[in-house]
Amino acid sequence: MKATSKAKPLNVLFLCTGNSARSIMAESILNRLGGGKFQGFSAGSHPTGRVNRVALNLLRKTNYDVSKLRSKSWNEFAAPGAPKLDFVFTLCDEAANEVCPIWPGQPMTAHWGLPDPAKAEGTEAERNYAFADTMRMLTHRIGILVNLPLDKLSKLSLQKQLDEIGQMRREVPSKEPA
Repeated sequence: MKATSKAKPLNVLFLCTGNSARSIMAESILNRLGGGKFQGFSAGSHPTGRVNRVALNLLRKTNYDVSKLRSKSWNEFAAPGAPKLDFVFTLCDEAANEVCPIWPGQPMTAHWGLPDPAKAEGTEAERNYAFADTMRMLTHRIGILVNLPLDKLSKLSLQKQLDEIGQMRREVPSKEPA
């Protein structure tokens, strides 16, 4: 898998059941951090048909372009004429356990499960924190992805790296002095 400034970007699809929060945020983050080497997309097995309001507000507050974001079915990416996918990442356990369509391009896949911030309970501040924490975890994982030496890794080594990214701990790193 080689992505250079002259090559076509690597296409990455992020999947969740509803395609309203986690996968939408991941699409936005990758399109910013990917620096033209990656193109992010998102979809859901049972899309809600709308992007979560809290996710949209957080993306806007952090200066992401939200003008083209929409909740859509994963069937769009299995249809004729769909972009050839290089990677597919499931972000929720429900989507990871579903039978996925056959993706064009035989992409590498991994499960990067994260809690659903839309299911967070509590005060408005606590719910907003759940979205911010999800965005932090996605930004961290995607930052690692875009910095992998893709042209130097075998397919097996790359798959191992992708799986390890998905297993990263969900806690905030310790700030204790060394």
